[in-house]
Amino acid sequence: MNEESFNLSVRKFLKQVGINSQREIEQAVDQAIAEGRIQGNESFAAKATLEIEGLKLKVEVDGKITLE
Repeated sequence: MNEESFNLSVRKFLKQVGINSQREIEQAVDQAIAEGRIQGNESFAAKATLEIEGLKLKVEVDGKITLE
């Protein structure tokens, strides 16, 4: 295994996950506010699942998104 290549590919994947996830969350919040479904001062429970079939890895991360 090439440790440097491995680390770079993991970092690249995690960067994609972070950027895409943030964009999707921001768009969902903006839409919910525009539609009047939320006020913009709520907090939401959040869960992310990381799954890598070839490694039989499944990790769930729980957190909280706070708008204010």
